[in-house]
Formats: sequence, C-alpha cells, structure tokens
Amino acid sequence: MQRKSTKVATAVGALLLILLGAALIWRRPGSGAEGSSESSSAETPQASGAQASTTSGAAGGSTQPQPPKPAREMLPMPGCWQGVAELDKTLTMANFRQALAAAIAGRDRMLATYLQEKLTELVGDDPSRALQVLEWAQASDREELVVYIEAVKAAAAVQRPEVVDRLVKLGEDKGATLLHRGAAMDALETQKRFSSSTLARVKAIALDESLDSTAWVATRTIGRVMKEDYERTGTFAPYWKELMDISEKSDDMAVRMLALEMPTYSNPIIGEDSMERLDKLMRTDRERDVREMAAYRLAVTEQPDKALEYYRTAFPQEHDECVRWAIFRFAVRAAGPGALPL
Repeated sequence: MQRKSTKVATAVGALLLILLGAALIWRRPGSGAEGSSESSSAETPQASGAQASTTSGAAGGSTQPQPPKPAREMLPMPGCWQGVAELDKTLTMANFRQALAAAIAGRDRMLATYLQEKLTELVGDDPSRALQVLEWAQASDREELVVYIEAVKAAAAVQRPEVVDRLVKLGEDKGATLLHRGAAMDALETQKRFSSSTLARVKAIALDESLDSTAWVATRTIGRVMKEDYERTGTFAPYWKELMDISEKSDDMAVRMLALEMPTYSNPIIGEDSMERLDKLMRTDRERDVREMAAYRLAVTEQPDKALEYYRTAFPQEHDECVRWAIFRFAVRAAGPGALPL
C-alpha cells in the first residue's frame, strides 16, 4: 500500500513539474535575449500602445486581454543592382571577367547567375567564343568555373565538334583537377548525340578508377546523351553497349550501378544480346544494389519468358532478402500474370 502511495505521489509531482515548465515557456517570449532586439527601435506603434495599456492597467489593478498582433506577410523581393542597365549595354567578352569577379567578390549569387545567362547569350553559336570561355574555365576557381561551364553548356556552340573535342580533352587532362575534369564531363550532357569516337573517349574516362566522382559524371553523361538521342531518333544501342561494358568492368560500385540505371530514364527495350550479361550481373556481382539494378534492367525486354527463366535460376541462389524481393517484383513487371507460376 505504501509503495502504491509513493508511486502516485511521484506521478503527481512529475505532472506538476511539467505544468510549471509549460507555464515558464509560455511566459518566456516576452523576455530574454531573443526579445531584446524586437523590443527596441524596431517595435511597431501598435505594440508600444499595447505595452503602455498593459502597464497602466497593471498599475490600476486590472488588465484587459490584448488582441493578438496580425502576422505580417514577408514577400521575397527581387534583387536590385546599381548600374545593371548600363552593364546590359556595355557587357562584352572583353569586360565580362571583370564584371563576374566583382559579383563573386561581393558574394552576389543572383548577379553571378544573371551574368552566367548573359554569357550564354554572348557565346551564342560562336565556337571561338565558347573555346575562349573554356580557356577561362581551365584557369579558374570553383565559383567562376561553375559560371563558365554552365554558360557554355547552355549555348548553341556547345554542339560544335571543336567545342566537344575541347571539353573531352579537358576531361582527359591528367594535369587538371578532378573538379575541372568533372565539370567538362558535365558540360557534355546537353549533346544531341555522341559520335563513336567521342563516346569511346568518354567511356574511357568513366572506367578510370582514379577519377572517382569524375568517372561517375562521365557515366551519367553517356546516359543522358543516350536519352536525348533515343527520344529524337530512337537510337540507343551504341550507348547501351558502352554502359553495359562499364557495368561489368568498373571497380566502382556507384559507377556500375549508375551504368545500369541510366536507361531507366528513357526505357528502351533491351535486346536478347544483353540478357545473358545482365543475368550474370544479377547472380554474381558482389554488391547487392548492382544485383537489384540488373534484375530491374532485365525486366524491360522483348522476351519476358527468357527473363523469367533467368529469375527462376537466380532466386534460390540469392541470399539477400532485398534482392529476392527485387527479383519477385521485376518478374511481375516482365511477364505480368505470366509470372504467377514462377
């Protein structure tokens, strides 16, 4: 009986502490360091009047409840740059770097983005200007590099063969930083198509294990150009062949997985020539995520019955529960009701 009373007392005491804490928190916003900046010269006239009324009421022994102050809507305002109209008139390739340096020094990101868009306009379809900007990019730090690369990437001149070649050479340049080499690979992703020689060079960068994230970006670029070419012309086989090679040969799990993932964004139908290779990856790759992705890719096929046979063989050999569920799901995707016996 005594223990029960002690427990009840303890519970009541804890409840009182919670209520006391809540009361203190409720009163706290009006005092302390957080309220000090709000109660100085920034105080609104309505707030001053309310405080005076409360004070006088307290002196008289009674207080009246004050209505809550209406919330003020804070609308984002566009940037305003002194001299921007004049800059529009006078900005050229000759003075662009000076204008960009001033924007970066002033930490004005909006102005830097505006200048990036203006640089795309200045470059246009002129390959000589694009090559000049790439020279600037090669000698620049991160913030300037982003502006230069993104400007060229969006310009029509990036489709010119000499500009493509220059970007690939920057990606291949062993004396350049990984940041610059990766940026060059990223700039190529807006290509409408890759020639066979360009595709082979970008693939070689994707397979270079020493390049880390640059290899990953190169793989993504192949996939994105494949999507563009496939949606325009129906061509995907040359790109998929190289992505399939990358998925088998790269030592980087993230690169192997991405190579198998990239067709997902355009979903071309995988031919019979790839199915056996995908089956081998699904059964033997050392990484679970890669085996799952191979199972997924195998499902988008013209021969669902053959895919089901590969799934039938792989399932009992697989000990990872997540991969087993992937095989289950993608068997249904490949064959629909035809997967039920499996």
